[in-house]
Amino acid sequence: MDLILKYFPHLSENQRDQFTKLEALYHDWNLKINVVSRKDIDELYLRHVLHSLGIAKVQGFKAGAQVLDIGTGGGFPGIPLAILFPETQFHLVDSIGKKIKVVEEVTEGLGLKNVKITNDRAENINGQYDFIVSRAVAQMETFVRWVKGRVAKKSKHELKNGILYLKGGDLTEELAKYPKATIYNLPDYFEEDFFETKSVVHLPLKFKG
Repeated sequence: MDLILKYFPHLSENQRDQFTKLEALYHDWNLKINVVSRKDIDELYLRHVLHSLGIAKVQGFKAGAQVLDIGTGGGFPGIPLAILFPETQFHLVDSIGKKIKVVEEVTEGLGLKNVKITNDRAENINGQYDFIVSRAVAQMETFVRWVKGRVAKKSKHELKNGILYLKGGDLTEELAKYPKATIYNLPDYFEEDFFETKSVVHLPLKFKG
């Protein structure tokens, strides 16, 4: 938890409480349904929570904004972002039912009111969103195909509406066909070694009406 406060010192009492509760909730649910590896659960705040919040260092979300988290798994990056931005609406989607069960229970345990949860494939989700977030669930080309037509027309943030994607490694080849993509290296924001090769990719997407 100190790790979160190191980079996000201005949390409200309620946000601190929610981030603190995360650990016990995930430990408890991970014993029943293994959604996070043993190694990762021991470093939950570094490998999952702070990693998810890397998106917030690149773009903060405004009140009333709509954010879609595709392939949320156990709730990352959606749940940490929903705690950080209580006035933003988050829609967490995963096709695997047991993972969604954990997301539902953790969301309820934290008392999050700004989270909608759906057990379905990305392609079946309708609606318009300011940003679509995810943690490397597929190659960018596949992901873009999944979320086509889900981006809202009017941009109200510093960055244009589109994808904010947590990725690792060398992205040169994968992003070659996306000249408008911008890579934000997480070591510019976080000093821990874990983030050495990790980044947030912003890819603006045009509204398809």
